[in-house]
Amino acid sequence: MEVRSIEAIVSALNDANVRYLIVGGLAVNAHGYVRLTRDVDIVLQLGFVNAERGLNALLAAGWQLAIPAKPDEFADPAIRERWRSEKNMIVLKLWSDHHGRTPIDIFVYEPFPFDEEFGKAMHAEIAPGVTAPVVSLETLLQMKKDAGRPLDLIDIEELTRAR
Repeated sequence: MEVRSIEAIVSALNDANVRYLIVGGLAVNAHGYVRLTRDVDIVLQLGFVNAERGLNALLAAGWQLAIPAKPDEFADPAIRERWRSEKNMIVLKLWSDHHGRTPIDIFVYEPFPFDEEFGKAMHAEIAPGVTAPVVSLETLLQMKKDAGRPLDLIDIEELTRAR
């Protein structure tokens, strides 16, 4: 993962006025437990216009979808639900030749009430003058608990200790 790539992601989404939240390992780091993370996990507000705009912004910044789909397909709730039910898809993966060490995972559903959480977001400075909305600690801990993987359980323990 490279800081320049994170800055490119956040700048692309901010410049396109996309409503999003950083979750996952970067959110863990922002909340005080610094650990290695290999990707950028994002929850977009999944209204059609915002979802399509978000994906288009990331494509314009140099990322590509890992599946043969288009931004308007991702923005369609019926298609996303089909991906979830038929393919057990949780995230849409994006990759980049230029940002090869920084893949992106975008949730194909909103794992929490987005508008409520967006209002509680903390804003972390990624680079001078570039800030990203980060999911609240309370919601991050719940997401980690729900996932229940060994790394998530360590994150919960360390974040609780850091508090």
